[in-house]
Amino acid sequence: MNRRVSALLAVSFGLSVLGTGCNRDASNPQAEAPPKLRVEDVHNRNLFDVDHPERFQLTRAIEHSATPQLRVTGTVNADISRAVPVISLASGRIIEIDARLGDTVRKGQLLLKVQSADISGAFSDYQKAVVDEQLAHTQLDRAKLLYNRGAISQNDLQIAQDTEDKAKVDVENTAEKLRVLGHTALDRPANGIVEIRAPISGVITDQQVTNAAGVQGLASPNPFTISDLTTIWVLCDVYENDLANVRVGEKADVRLNAYPDQVFSGTISNIGPILDPNIRTAKVRIEMRNPGLMRPGMFVTATFHGGKTETRAAVPAAAMVHLHDRDWVYVPADNHKFRRMEVVSGDMLPGGMQEVLSGIAPGQQVVANALEFQSTVAQ
Repeated sequence: MNRRVSALLAVSFGLSVLGTGCNRDASNPQAEAPPKLRVEDVHNRNLFDVDHPERFQLTRAIEHSATPQLRVTGTVNADISRAVPVISLASGRIIEIDARLGDTVRKGQLLLKVQSADISGAFSDYQKAVVDEQLAHTQLDRAKLLYNRGAISQNDLQIAQDTEDKAKVDVENTAEKLRVLGHTALDRPANGIVEIRAPISGVITDQQVTNAAGVQGLASPNPFTISDLTTIWVLCDVYENDLANVRVGEKADVRLNAYPDQVFSGTISNIGPILDPNIRTAKVRIEMRNPGLMRPGMFVTATFHGGKTETRAAVPAAAMVHLHDRDWVYVPADNHKFRRMEVVSGDMLPGGMQEVLSGIAPGQQVVANALEFQSTVAQ
C-alpha cells in the first residue's frame, strides 16, 4: 500500500514540473521571436576621400555643338536593279562552261555552250521556208507572164501573189527564231550548239549549272546571274523608336568592319514600309558607289546624322577612364572628397577632346588626369 502511494506521488510531482515549464514558455513569447535586424552602413565605392585634393588638377567640361547620331549595323548587298539573269531559250545539255561563280566577266563574253535539238530544228525550218519562198517567187513570175498573155485569170495571179507573200513571212519568222536562240540565218550551227554570252559586264553572283547538266529553257533555273557591283546597296536594321532620325535623301556614313579606318558616304534611298514583327526593325537602304572594297555579305556600321543641333559636353581625353566596360570621370565633392561618375562617351574631337553624350553637363569640373587619380586612390 505504501509503495502504491509513493508511486502516485512521484507521477504527480513530474506532471506538475512539466506543466510549470510549459506555462513558463507560453508566457514568454520573446524567447521564440527572431533576432532584431541590424543595419550596417555600406561604404560608397564611388566616393573617395583624399588628404591633399589640391594635388589633382581640375578642368571644366566645355560646351560642344553637334548633331544627333544614330549608329546601326547592316550588310552589303548587290543592287537588285543591276542584277541580270543569264538565260538559255534553247533546251539541251551543257557541254562546256567557260565561267564560274565569282568571276568578273565582260559584256559578250562566252559563258557556256549548250547542245540543243531546238537550234537544229529551227535552222531546218528556216531552210525549208527559204526553199518554199523561192518556189513561190518562181510561180509568181510565171503567173505574171501567163496573165499578161491572157492564159490565166486575175484571180490566179492574186493567189500566186498571196503565196509569195506568205512564204516571205515564213522566212522572216524562222530567221527571227534563230536569232532568239543565238544564231543568225547565215550562221549554220555546228552539231546544234548554242553559245550563251554575258548580257552585261559584272560579277557572277549566282551559278545553277554544272558540266553535262541539262537546261529546259525558261522552265529551268537561270544558269548564271551577273551583278553590276559598281553601285551597291547597304541594308540596315533600324529600330522602330529610331525611325524618326532617318529620312530619305539624307547622307549616311558607312564603315566596313574589314576596313574600320575608312569612311564612305551614301544616300538613304528607301525606308522599309513594313516592320519585322519579331525584332521591331525596318530595313533602311543606302545606295552608294562601290569604291572597289565592298563585297556582298560584308558587315558594316552606318551612321545617320540628325537635322537638329544639340549641345553636349566635352572634356580632355585624359579626364576619362575606362573601367569595368564603362567610362568614368571624377568630379569634386564636399569635404575633400571626389565622386566617380559614369558617363557615355561619344566621338573624339580635335585637340584631344572627348565628346560626352550624357553623365555631366558643360561647365562641370572634373579631374584633368583620371588615370593618375585612379592609380593614387587604388594604393
